[in-house]
Amino acid sequence: MGHDFGDGFIWGAATAAHQIEGNNVNSDWWAREHAPGTPIPEPSGDAADSYHRYAEDIRLLAESGLTSYRFSLEWARIEPVEGHFSRAELDHYRRMIACCAEHGVTPLLTLHHFTSPRWFTEDGGWREERSVERFARYVEAVLPLLDAASHVFTINEPNILAMMIGGEKGGEELQAGSLPAPDPVATRYLIAAHKRAVELVRSVGVAVGWPVAPQQFFADPGAEEMLKQYAYPREIVFLEAARGDDFVAVQAYTRTRITLDGPVPAPETVERTLTGWEYYPPAIAEAARLAHDITGLPVLVSENGIATADDARRIDYTRDALRALRAEMDAGLPLFGYLHWSLLDNYEWGSYKPTFGLVSWDPETFARTPKPSLAWLGEVARGVRSLDD
Repeated sequence: MGHDFGDGFIWGAATAAHQIEGNNVNSDWWAREHAPGTPIPEPSGDAADSYHRYAEDIRLLAESGLTSYRFSLEWARIEPVEGHFSRAELDHYRRMIACCAEHGVTPLLTLHHFTSPRWFTEDGGWREERSVERFARYVEAVLPLLDAASHVFTINEPNILAMMIGGEKGGEELQAGSLPAPDPVATRYLIAAHKRAVELVRSVGVAVGWPVAPQQFFADPGAEEMLKQYAYPREIVFLEAARGDDFVAVQAYTRTRITLDGPVPAPETVERTLTGWEYYPPAIAEAARLAHDITGLPVLVSENGIATADDARRIDYTRDALRALRAEMDAGLPLFGYLHWSLLDNYEWGSYKPTFGLVSWDPETFARTPKPSLAWLGEVARGVRSLDD
């Protein structure tokens, strides 16, 4: 199956609740999007309305030949007020999981994907020691949903989340080539919350880990020490925290050059994506190797893709990323799955312009249109198309 990636290799696509569901009104991101004078250029609004149209989205994934779907449970829906858990919202996600089963799709579940309940963030968020037990209480509430999943992710990209929090304090924007320092207090509590969640999820017998997003820093000659100092709080400490988990997941899209003066953005002379990142398909293979070398764990690619309006270029990028991953597997990397980001064009934290999806949709009617890249990836997953084709 899938160009000799091995029996049991996971092939699928990923999404996140706030980015596709729409009207996540009790979340901290919704509050930020609608705050007076917000710097966020575009609110999420209805998004792709996947909250109501998830069955079609899962069907499209299954019909392509992909067999796994990573999606997130939305804490802000499930616990809209502290201590109040919505049975209706828990049932909603239970129906999504059942829908996956109906289509022969295995769910992989993310417990936290950047968004938190508004009450949580307004009362200190991840900078509060109480965040650890608050998150654990939420995880306990969703435990009955998790046994249908093959893998559970505790907190998505904790390194980026910590940088988001650090950037909010310093008024800095989060962008490749200029990443704000992670908030050290948030870093401590995110790691503690992850470890607590791992204990809880293991109680229902499901493999659990978290997805870290290495930026694939590379140093100019003489800047190696600068790279170490820059990278450690931004990614390495979070990979070290994964030691002892059941697996480690990685999400990578580009690379970042480190000079003696620090990081620099991608030069004008290279091809860049709609997010302004350098077009660099080997990033994900390098990230997977880094994660394994630090943790000793088997590795899952939980996100990888490209923001582009040219779907043929999406196929090119994905093909070369998979070739690089295959080469690392040949060199001994225990990689066991690949999830493409994203199943749908989605809300990219302030804008709908960067299109990562294998499926597009009409903003007026929400009608879905699968792109050729979806069929291509499904053929690779089924083993009917070679990466050399």
